[in-house]
Amino acid sequence: MKVVYQNSFSKHEKETLWQLRNNEYPIQFGHETFHEFENYINAISEIENYLLIDSKNEIQGWAYTFSRDSEIWFAIMLNYQIQGKGYGRILLEEIKKNNEDLNGWVIDHEKDIKRNNEYYRSPLEFYVRNGFDVLNDIRLENEKISAVKINWKNNK
Repeated sequence: MKVVYQNSFSKHEKETLWQLRNNEYPIQFGHETFHEFENYINAISEIENYLLIDSKNEIQGWAYTFSRDSEIWFAIMLNYQIQGKGYGRILLEEIKKNNEDLNGWVIDHEKDIKRNNEYYRSPLEFYVRNGFDVLNDIRLENEKISAVKINWKNNK
């Protein structure tokens, strides 16, 4: 597996990213149509994309950073078949190399359902193991998500 920094995509690559997002995040985050997904991606400010590519040149993971409210935020998703094997850490380390400060919303419960009818496993412990602080007093609560803010700072 290798990480590739890439900010323009073929239609096939975009479709793969759409399916990856729809499959790995809770169902309420899904985009029913490809057009909805493209609108979502196009609305993200200052997006920087990192792809995890396997030996067959297929996308197995996707991470991206973006600007929101004068902060750098990120998202990571991995094909469920390779989760728990260190690839998420590889993507995260690549993002950390290019940023001094990262923020994210993390679902901190296991009540949400994915498209395959399995429960979405909270990645909160993963982020804590990888140097993130949990900001328990800052939460995002709405009809789509119940999440806590996490933050990482480069303490060189």
